[in-house]
Amino acid sequence: MLNKDRMPQHVAIVMDGNGRWAQKRNMPRLAGHNAGMKAMKEIIKRASSLGIKHLTVYAFSTENWKRAAEEVNGIFKLLVLYVDSELAELAANNVKVKILGDYRKLPALAVERIEKAVEVTKANTGLQFNIALNYGGRDEILRAVKAICGCVKNGSLEPGEIDENTISEHLYTGKSFACVPDPDLVIRTSGEMRVSNYLLWQCAYSEFVFADVLWPDFTPEEFEKAIAEYQGRERRFGGR
Repeated sequence: MLNKDRMPQHVAIVMDGNGRWAQKRNMPRLAGHNAGMKAMKEIIKRASSLGIKHLTVYAFSTENWKRAAEEVNGIFKLLVLYVDSELAELAANNVKVKILGDYRKLPALAVERIEKAVEVTKANTGLQFNIALNYGGRDEILRAVKAICGCVKNGSLEPGEIDENTISEHLYTGKSFACVPDPDLVIRTSGEMRVSNYLLWQCAYSEFVFADVLWPDFTPEEFEKAIAEYQGRERRFGGR
């Protein structure tokens, strides 16, 4: 039984294993991504019902462009289909959609649907569903450094005024962007144990749970198991 008083406020997920799930079934990789979309829908519902404030998913990284064009284009088409089929339900369930990453480099139709989802849900006050699209942690930090340098150059910021908060505010998760707190819990599926350039600055003190199941098989029950593991830990943030 989960302790509702110790629920993580922000859960971030690396949704890993779609391709391997499909290959195990002799199916095309896009079938795995489609199954992964269905799994994501169920996790959004469960996160919302548990009272989690922020759910962030790693949907497409800056490195994913290296994949076959057929797979990349298929992922973007699935994104369009997802928004078309699920936006009304997301809005009705008071879910707010935010985007982390340079999503404007995606195909025009995907960009149009993304911006529609953000606009339609912007006034919602329930779960904030953050989608990391064309996102990379190092790219995000580099972007923040350049923006801070611009502030110093134009005289709006003194070098001595730069601190951790300055950097945080210039990230995609900053208050002037998506306004997302650092993740309490980071979950990665498929048994892989690496960060993969995901929320590098933000996960400095996050708890990590590595689930052995492939993402399409990651059920709401598996999600609650990860949260239960999180709740069984003592978070000291470098203290004793």
